[in-house]
Amino acid sequence: MTHHLSEQELVRRENLTKLIEAGIEPYPSATFEVNATAQEIKSNFVDGESSYQEVSLAGRLMSRRIMGKASFAELQDATGRIQIYISRDEICPDDDKTLYNDAFKKWFDLGDFIGIKGYAFYTQVGECSVHVTSLTLLSKSLKPLPVVKKDEEGNVFDAFTDPEQRYRQRYVDLVVNDHIKDVFVKRSKMYNSMREYLNEKGYLEVETPILQPLYGGAAARPFTTHHNTLDMKLYLRIANELYLKRLIVGGFDGVYEFSKDFRNEGMSRFHNPEFTQIELYVAYKDYEWMMNLVEEMVEKVAIDLHGTTKVQVGENIIDFQRPWKRYTMYEAIQHFTGIDIGEMDEDQLRATAKSLHVPVDNTMGKGKLIDEIFGEKCEGNLIQPTFITDYPVEMSPLAKKHKSKLGLVERFEAICNKKEICNSFSELNDPIDQRQRFESQLELGKRGDEEAMVLDEDFLRSLEYGMPPTAGLGIGMDRLAMIMTNQNSIQDVLFFPQMKPEKQEKAE
Repeated sequence: MTHHLSEQELVRRENLTKLIEAGIEPYPSATFEVNATAQEIKSNFVDGESSYQEVSLAGRLMSRRIMGKASFAELQDATGRIQIYISRDEICPDDDKTLYNDAFKKWFDLGDFIGIKGYAFYTQVGECSVHVTSLTLLSKSLKPLPVVKKDEEGNVFDAFTDPEQRYRQRYVDLVVNDHIKDVFVKRSKMYNSMREYLNEKGYLEVETPILQPLYGGAAARPFTTHHNTLDMKLYLRIANELYLKRLIVGGFDGVYEFSKDFRNEGMSRFHNPEFTQIELYVAYKDYEWMMNLVEEMVEKVAIDLHGTTKVQVGENIIDFQRPWKRYTMYEAIQHFTGIDIGEMDEDQLRATAKSLHVPVDNTMGKGKLIDEIFGEKCEGNLIQPTFITDYPVEMSPLAKKHKSKLGLVERFEAICNKKEICNSFSELNDPIDQRQRFESQLELGKRGDEEAMVLDEDFLRSLEYGMPPTAGLGIGMDRLAMIMTNQNSIQDVLFFPQMKPEKQEKAE
């Protein structure tokens, strides 16, 4: 493969050579002490006061206007941009005029990292700036950044907006698109908010295996790998549920984990093969109690991120204030289709699905058919956060049977902005019932259901030692981040989403 350099890249490499020839190290190893940020100076400096008179900043050179002996430029650090003013007579020692005249004017490029020292002041037009008294090249940039331009009305053009380029080169996206960083700062705050909430309740954050000899805890196709030393097949986890329940058996009253999970399935605006969930298990509680916890925790997240329970998501204002609306699954289907499916068998459900133009096939059992009807006819109507409760037993192999409704389990999902954001059960703790449910899943697997669960003997053994009544919860962190940051694609809340291989240039 031949790597073709653009004309701009060739010029930058020439500039690199000239800097080295002039005795200027393009990648110095010395540290550069920073004592202020662009945002801090712009927010706090008051003209005429003695603050910020010995500042030291570092960042990228993002624009430059050379006017004879003086230059105005923009420096961008992690907090934003600030204007800097450079005068040749101040920055260059008397015996060396080349640094400014030649290096800064000719051989520095936009995107270079520089360190500056100087003092804050306001220009005649009132812009907070830094008057530079010392300038150091910290790292040479050999590729030009995309130039994002604005017209007089503030409209952006020539922007770095192509999604594929942005996701492949997130490092460029973060530099030139100011708002992108805020999405990921909010995502980090979301995690912190949830940790605060759960830690305050005394629950323990834990870690469980990502490489598992048996995958379980969800219905999904796994990624498979091989351990050479043990000569055994291993799977990347599709969920961490069964390990967290083992810890409840072991005597912890509440455990949670932010877990990277992996599912070998299609990709879409809502699916990435690698994604993050938080799973929480609390002993002596049930799904009704967990519904209240979810409302309270997610309401707190909205307030921590936005200062209000109301969040703009696309064209909608979503309000996370408690209490959220609640439907049973059968109520939701009846509400949105007018059909009561509560007493239907598998054949009747298949016929109903077809009459509603819901795509189904013969591999689908009763639970899957109900799930398809709900997904096609109900989910898309649920914008505000809504709990869907009391699922058919066939859909939930790990959930406890309902205390009063035959054929159902104690389960809820929270739907928001038309998509599931969390799933919760009163956990099944009867080892005999659990074995029978696993065996039913094996039968579905034989019928061709690639997402059917496998039987985990060690997990069944742990249940036989006794697990207390337990409420469990899983929240999709990526989908919640999409809602909390008003992004319409999961790729926009992942720093480095999965991509197809990049097309390579062929050698001539």
